[in-house]
Amino acid sequence: MTFEPLINAPFAIQFHVATVLPAAVLGAVLLARPKGTPAHRLLGKIWLVLMVMTSFSTFFIHDINTVGGFSPIHLLSIYVIVGSIRTIQTARQRNIRAHRAHVASMYFGGIVVAGLFTLVPHRVMGMIIFDGTSGLASGIAAAVVSILLVAAGALAIREAGWRARFNAVFRRR
Repeated sequence: MTFEPLINAPFAIQFHVATVLPAAVLGAVLLARPKGTPAHRLLGKIWLVLMVMTSFSTFFIHDINTVGGFSPIHLLSIYVIVGSIRTIQTARQRNIRAHRAHVASMYFGGIVVAGLFTLVPHRVMGMIIFDGTSGLASGIAAAVVSILLVAAGALAIREAGWRARFNAVFRRR
């Protein structure tokens, strides 16, 4: 494991990492802890700011140049920005079910799915975790990252209520 790829990365990538890592941790805490408390509201606002900053920073990162300097991953950024607006609206309307679904979906797409894309070869996070390590160390790092991403995804799925909806659909048949 080496931080050299991040240290040598452009500022946009460094900024992106500096906002996404606390957003990932804070988001997991928010999804796991009791809802509706003053602490939840405050931390939720901080999390939304981090997510929006992370999303905006992606528009200055063009490592995967599919169309005009952008890639399908940038669609997740648009989704998170729009989802942030909907998250605030549904919270103010006290539509807690929709609020939870928006937050969990943004966490799942913006953290878990996007996080998986960062681990492909020749991307900064993949190089940080896997470059300069032995085969055993790389395997352990891959296992730890996989467990964390699966746990984060499971937490988001639980909070969004997707599991209950999935079970309800398939129990009817």
